[in-house]
Amino acid sequence: MDMLNTILARRSVRQYTDEPIPEEKLNAILYAGLAAASSKNRRPWEFVVVRDRAMLDQLGDCRPGASNLLGKCTAAIVVCADAEAVDVWVEDCGSAITQMHLMADAIGVGSCWMQVRLRNAEDGRDTADVVRGLLGIPEKYGVMAILTLGMPASHPAPHTVDELLLDKIHHERF
Repeated sequence: MDMLNTILARRSVRQYTDEPIPEEKLNAILYAGLAAASSKNRRPWEFVVVRDRAMLDQLGDCRPGASNLLGKCTAAIVVCADAEAVDVWVEDCGSAITQMHLMADAIGVGSCWMQVRLRNAEDGRDTADVVRGLLGIPEKYGVMAILTLGMPASHPAPHTVDELLLDKIHHERF
């Protein structure tokens, strides 16, 4: 049940200290994403690691509320994929982000998934276009999300099995 405990303990962290993330922890998070399952083992994702404070602040303009997350984190991973090469890039990127999110929490790094795909900036521009432009991501790449990272200022309490919505489970038929 150790894995279930890890999953239940994983929480979105939105408040970070100024302490930098140790390189070995950042690498472990990235490796977890690279090791994620993908359709036909195509591994379409690309990760852009951003640590530059000025760029994190600029990315904060990509959608309403983003500056609250990106302005406080010490690093972020932008997750994207060649949308022309793989028809299930969204699912594959979701798998990679989930694994990075879990790894971050398991090694004491706070993280929060900030959706990019299908979102808009305050000025109406497509959030993915804003991120693409700031980071030089080619047009054919779909931008899925940004995983904010930082050493947690606090960590929400773990979920419990009692909180799970067991009525969402159906056996044999809906």
